[in-house]
Amino acid sequence: MNNNLLRKIPKMDTLLNDLPDHYKVRFDNIHLKKTIEKILNQFRIQIQSGQIETFENSDIMSQIRIELDKMIDSTFKRVINGTGIVLHTNLGRAVISEAIIAEITPLMTHYNTLEYDVETGRRGIRYQHIEEKICAITGAEAALIVNNNAAAVMLVLNTLAQNKEVIVSRGELVEIGGSFRVPDVMKASNSKLVEVGTTNKTHLKDYTSSIHENTGLLMKVHTSNYKILGFTSSVEASELVELAHQNDIPLYEDLGSGLIVDLSPYGIADEPLVQDSIKNGIDILSFSGDKLFGGAQSGFIIGKKRYIEQIKKNQLLRAFRIDKFSLAVIDRTLNDYFSPSYAAKHIPTLRMLVLSKQEIEDKVSKFITTYKKRLSLSNISVTGVETFAEVGGGALPLEKLASYGIKIGHESSLNTIQSNLRKFTVPIISVIINDQLVLDFRTISESDFDDLVGGIEFAVSGGSNA
Repeated sequence: MNNNLLRKIPKMDTLLNDLPDHYKVRFDNIHLKKTIEKILNQFRIQIQSGQIETFENSDIMSQIRIELDKMIDSTFKRVINGTGIVLHTNLGRAVISEAIIAEITPLMTHYNTLEYDVETGRRGIRYQHIEEKICAITGAEAALIVNNNAAAVMLVLNTLAQNKEVIVSRGELVEIGGSFRVPDVMKASNSKLVEVGTTNKTHLKDYTSSIHENTGLLMKVHTSNYKILGFTSSVEASELVELAHQNDIPLYEDLGSGLIVDLSPYGIADEPLVQDSIKNGIDILSFSGDKLFGGAQSGFIIGKKRYIEQIKKNQLLRAFRIDKFSLAVIDRTLNDYFSPSYAAKHIPTLRMLVLSKQEIEDKVSKFITTYKKRLSLSNISVTGVETFAEVGGGALPLEKLASYGIKIGHESSLNTIQSNLRKFTVPIISVIINDQLVLDFRTISESDFDDLVGGIEFAVSGGSNA
């Protein structure tokens, strides 16, 4: 029986000829033949093992088409974030505004002035597009931007403290996502870590007693992704500035998130402002561009001109330089920062953070009113529910933002619905809290509504559009 089934398998040329034309346009013959051979081998193995007792040519063609579709499908896709975590690291962190994407699209689809000076007709420098803006907004003397904050930290340490010692409080030796650790990056930058103080208490005298002729930097790391509470003390930046300058040693602070707009009027207060660090006399600062700044992935290095100029000459800069797309996004995002109130309204990250609970509740009410009848046809109940959102992105770990969302009720299990929501054409990411399936609307926009209701219907129907 197996031999008869094996002989029934169609030839390669037959399957190639029968493939719909659109596959022949998207794939060359090499890829088509590899895919067909892969599926044929799978069928042979299943026939020989007794898993397949009968089949039609259409069954084989169906599998070939599924395999080809998978190859040109992308797993990198838009999702609806119903977690309430504004800077969700796994979901792309800062959302870039549609207005900025529309503005830079012609820039990306045509040639541009990335490294060209139209006034002189000669080669330009990519950093010149943003340096003056960064300095105007932050108060820094000079600025540089690289492809992420890890690169910024590496460049600063390698430039200013290569083969020298860097003094850091033990309470600031953080690890961030992807096992990126301050001690490890110091080793990679060829600088030597000198730990001072203890995990919970560090005093000025700890720094003072560790300074000697081979000290290259004093470093302060903002512990944005955790808090030590209770019996603690740390040295203020202003004290370290005075100590560093007395010893003619630069003071470097890695802020991590990089907040530029004061959010305390909106109830978010426990995050340092970049401008304040500059005013305090910090020599060099670094922070991310895709966290609280609200732009594309990048790393800012700002501060005293004499140090920034040294960093610009480091040969590693070319390996860490920012790409044209990210640079264009950062450039346009900076334009929004010349007015803090304008930034809070137009930069998506800030706009989501400053939303009041009432504004979010109004958004939920609109969704329920618009789609309640449609959802009821599938026996789905949707009810408003109070929630607590988070900033995310390693920032303000203790900050809980009063928020609002919906809970979904249906006879299907919550875990099944949650799994099916992720399988929708536009994956929907939800949370289960206290045995309730919840979607927080702080991170859901009205433009998501149509896809959201379609996804809910899809999820309760067993992950099927039928």
